[in-house]
Amino acid sequence: MLFTFPPNAAFGRTLPKSKIYEHARPSRALRELFVQQVDQIIWQYKLAPETINIKQTPAVAEIQIFHITLKTGEIKETVLNSIDQAIPFPILFELHYAEQVKALAAFKRPSAADSAKWVVGDYFASPWLTNKTERSPLPVTINLERLYAHLLTPLLPWAARTGEGLQPWVERMERIRLQQREIAKCEARLRKEKQFNHKVTINAELRTLQQELEKLTAATTAA
Repeated sequence: MLFTFPPNAAFGRTLPKSKIYEHARPSRALRELFVQQVDQIIWQYKLAPETINIKQTPAVAEIQIFHITLKTGEIKETVLNSIDQAIPFPILFELHYAEQVKALAAFKRPSAADSAKWVVGDYFASPWLTNKTERSPLPVTINLERLYAHLLTPLLPWAARTGEGLQPWVERMERIRLQQREIAKCEARLRKEKQFNHKVTINAELRTLQQELEKLTAATTAA
């Protein structure tokens, strides 16, 4: 899902890569990725109390919408993370390439240990869509934190459980991804293993991992 953003929130400023470098201090290898993958970064919209008349909260004072034009249709998460680290607000990225667009974001929150720093989670993305895809209006919400949850919701692969807040929901999505990676590793070990008794042990481990994944992806927690 793509959203239509109010004209009053338009910011429309090109963000030079050098400005990101100043704040994120990327390595030489990361700078090379910027050059190889990123054509242009535009700070397209600023969703804030003064632009869309929605109250801020301590967790979400503003939400930024960044349009990134790609050179190859690929962008490493390390590139996105460096932008997130340089900008002290939650960001929704729209990636553009060859008349296609996808939305992408990580759940971003102030650090509990240091309010001047931000914690950036895993990235979640929509599929590539044609840039002519019909956009949905922004939902009506009581504050920017609720709006942020609405912007992230279409990107998350599993629905929220009843009463599950945004942060625990995202953390569960991240645990699901980790569990899926562990299952893939276990399956790879099983394919390579030749000894029957070792196969039995790995199969048992695989069943346990799959059962844990089923619990994580269940619509409700067990009673």
